[in-house]
Amino acid sequence: MADFGGDTELEAFRAEARSWLEANFPASLKGKGALASAEVRSNEPDLVKWRKAIGEKGWGTPTWPTQYGGGGLSVAQARVLGQEMSRIGAFNPLMFGMGVTMIGPTILDYGTEAQKAEHLPRIVRGEVQWCVGYSEPNAGSDLASLQTRAVDAGDHWVINGQKTWTSGAQYSDWCGLLVRTDPQAKKHEGISFLLVNMKQPGIETRPIGLISGASPFCETFFTDAVAPKEALLGQLNVGWTVGKRLLQHERASQTGASMGGRPPAALNTIAKKYLGTDDKGRLADVDFRSRLVKHEMDAKAHALTLARAAAEAKGNNSPGNAPSVLKNSATWVAQTRAELTLELMGSQGLGWEGDAFNEHEIEAVRSWLWGKAMSIYGGSQEVQFNIVSKRILGLPDTTQSA
Repeated sequence: MADFGGDTELEAFRAEARSWLEANFPASLKGKGALASAEVRSNEPDLVKWRKAIGEKGWGTPTWPTQYGGGGLSVAQARVLGQEMSRIGAFNPLMFGMGVTMIGPTILDYGTEAQKAEHLPRIVRGEVQWCVGYSEPNAGSDLASLQTRAVDAGDHWVINGQKTWTSGAQYSDWCGLLVRTDPQAKKHEGISFLLVNMKQPGIETRPIGLISGASPFCETFFTDAVAPKEALLGQLNVGWTVGKRLLQHERASQTGASMGGRPPAALNTIAKKYLGTDDKGRLADVDFRSRLVKHEMDAKAHALTLARAAAEAKGNNSPGNAPSVLKNSATWVAQTRAELTLELMGSQGLGWEGDAFNEHEIEAVRSWLWGKAMSIYGGSQEVQFNIVSKRILGLPDTTQSA
């Protein structure tokens, strides 16, 4: 992997990235990253063209090894690429789904060469969608209590059980699935990780509606579904280790470090439109002004900590525990912004539909509702607090963990 450390080299790469993006990113998609996430299977010509171009370039997975189709860029180069994408309102169409953010990095960590060769190039090119089968009706935060079972049937596994909150399962081609393979072992020790083809009759998905009006979540049922023996990722009955590593990758992807997309409008600009200004051009509402400044300071502190963590992780393949801190701070920043946006809009921030509300006002209330899930998915705030207290601060474990 190339490592461009000097400013001159990085600026040369910036010019290369800018030129390539201007030549390949369709102007019709500018600022539509969120829309594309809802249309992951869309055959809209410009989106198909963009997905193909960035996949062939390898820049949808910029730091992955070139031998699997990745970009082979350094972390610094990838950051520059993200800046240039944001500058023109471009986005990474491969980030919507779990192949790039979770499954792919975990296969890079634990996969055999055969597994890497089979799965990674198709993820890089955006040809397949992945979901993750973790939570169950009776195994949420206590995930190790999972009961979905895979039984050894000689040359394959037979899978039976139920998963819930499987994001994007209805669109997915493959699933990274945690299953119990030794029911007699201690609950953390009898779990394995399988790579399961979703396109088979033994798997049924049922979407779960959310209050925000849109949802990626599903219930997923496995009835004598099958997977070949070579679908095992990592060692048999050591899937808990693989599963935890995937969660580290997930939390790292939820720290606010996503690549590209339309930068959010400055909140003070929006506030002035709705709340007005005083004779000095400042927000007229003094109390709101002070709370907005605090929010902007928190957002800046999060961004700087994120940059520092990325620099410290340079050359280190382990995500570490910093994502647990950053996942919570990203949640606080995003939820606070949503709350402030609704507050400054007043009654206009409560619109669901109709001509009385513009698209930004309707988006604000839906985003506010959707953002409530951030405190839960990818590991709840409470789970992250436990990780921070035990693994970073070194506080004693007072829980009754088995």
